[in-house]
Amino acid sequence: MKDTMDIIGRELVEMTHSPLYEDRVANNSLPVIGAGDLDADVLFIGEAPGKKEAETGVPFCGASGKILDRLLADIGLDRATVYITNVVKDRPPKNRDPRPEEIELYAPFLDRQIDIIKPNVIATLGRFSMEYVMRRYGLEDHIGTITETRGNIFTTSINDQEVTILPLYHPAVAVYNRTRYDELLSDFEKLKDYVETT
Repeated sequence: MKDTMDIIGRELVEMTHSPLYEDRVANNSLPVIGAGDLDADVLFIGEAPGKKEAETGVPFCGASGKILDRLLADIGLDRATVYITNVVKDRPPKNRDPRPEEIELYAPFLDRQIDIIKPNVIATLGRFSMEYVMRRYGLEDHIGTITETRGNIFTTSINDQEVTILPLYHPAVAVYNRTRYDELLSDFEKLKDYVETT
């Protein structure tokens, strides 16, 4: 599994045709492939790296990552036992939203990561990852706004394996508004409940 993930990493480093490549080089940034347990039961998928992530190559290591770490600690889930990645692997300039063509370009790498990890639960973080994952795995009829869809549990099949999809707000919502933390935590508690019963 590690060898296959390493191949994905090398392909991303060499992906000079990406519209985000020039910005990566100009800022001496790194693609953010993902981090965690390749045997993880839970796979978290964000949208795209931020500045700190692009500087280090580590997903969710900035302000949003601190919120994510706190949420995981509050539900008793060790970050080392999960895998964390993004749909788009390079940072969009000035942390703008990822564009459809960027999602289309990078998503096959995510698909391959899902095939490698074979998670029981995919927790999407934010609107873009929610929409991609739900469309990709046959749940497009259930997509609403992130506010309508977050915290709901969906079941789908990936390579003949039953997988639970749990859309969640992006932790950044609590970076800019600390009062949103309890709302995030209530959804993460659903994840804890599910994990404890598997």
